[in-house]
Amino acid sequence: MDNKDLVWDLDKFNKRKQAQKFVMGFENKLCVFSSSVEQLYTNYNIFFPKEEDRKLVILPNPYAHHDTFHGIYEDAVRPTGLFIVPADPKDQLGRLNMVLPLRGESSKYRRVPLEVGLRLINQKRPADKPFLPVLMKGDLRELNQDTPCLHLHMLQLSYLPRLSAMEVADIQRVILDRLKELAARQ
Repeated sequence: MDNKDLVWDLDKFNKRKQAQKFVMGFENKLCVFSSSVEQLYTNYNIFFPKEEDRKLVILPNPYAHHDTFHGIYEDAVRPTGLFIVPADPKDQLGRLNMVLPLRGESSKYRRVPLEVGLRLINQKRPADKPFLPVLMKGDLRELNQDTPCLHLHMLQLSYLPRLSAMEVADIQRVILDRLKELAARQ
């Protein structure tokens, strides 16, 4: 594979199988950004090839070129400091929490149900600039030795000068539709 942004290393994970199971729940639910080719993938599959020991490989759907957006500058994607974690690692229902950073509190973070976290974030944003989370290489992490998590990046539509208004609207729609699917799963 030429795009190294789509090959993620799982070598340092203590609970690799748990991380693999966790990330599979996000396949086609969160879009994946590749800075090296300036593309956003909205339709992809996640694989764990045996010949690529301890690797996660994201393969864009080769029959859905219209689901890949080109010309996405790296500056348009920013880290958020927000994480998605399992509500309970032993929970078979796959419920998710969002970890929100707190300022000025005794605790550094607060866990809330994913839907609540998304609502809180969007309440603080202008209505015409919703929170648009995407994933990048390195976003699958371990919060602690037992808990896999996904760090979220945010796509800023105002940093997409090479795209038409229709393409920008399509990107926003796809990300929000996928996010609704993910939150509805809760």
